[in-house]
Amino acid sequence: MNIKIIEAKESKQIINCFDIRTKVFVEEQGVPAEEELDKLDDVSVHALGFVDNHPVATGRLITANNKAKIGRMAVLPEFRRSGIGGKVLDFLEKKALEKEIFEISLHAQEYVKQFYINHRYQQRGNIFYEAGIKHIEMYKKL
Repeated sequence: MNIKIIEAKESKQIINCFDIRTKVFVEEQGVPAEEELDKLDDVSVHALGFVDNHPVATGRLITANNKAKIGRMAVLPEFRRSGIGGKVLDFLEKKALEKEIFEISLHAQEYVKQFYINHRYQQRGNIFYEAGIKHIEMYKKL
């Protein structure tokens, strides 16, 4: 299995990111389509993960005021637990470091918080709902 992560900059690559997010969040998890895509997509760094040249994973990084937030992490079901999600996360963390940001946060769906704990993220605060799904805020010092 050949895994590659790139920054999605071309329109076709961005569409691949949105397609993966639509499959995971809208079709699989029932998030309303109008909530899935937002104005932050225009100012985000988008990571696109490939397995054997097929786009299967994505995530985005939002930076502002020396803060960074990862969001919209999505891996197609058949590629979960393959390691590609961790590689997307690492890629986005490196992008934050390039901008000299040394702490990153995210809103993890509660059922995948162990994935982030395994990548040295810590919980902060209490469970809350976002798009009707239980989440927990997590952070990591880079």
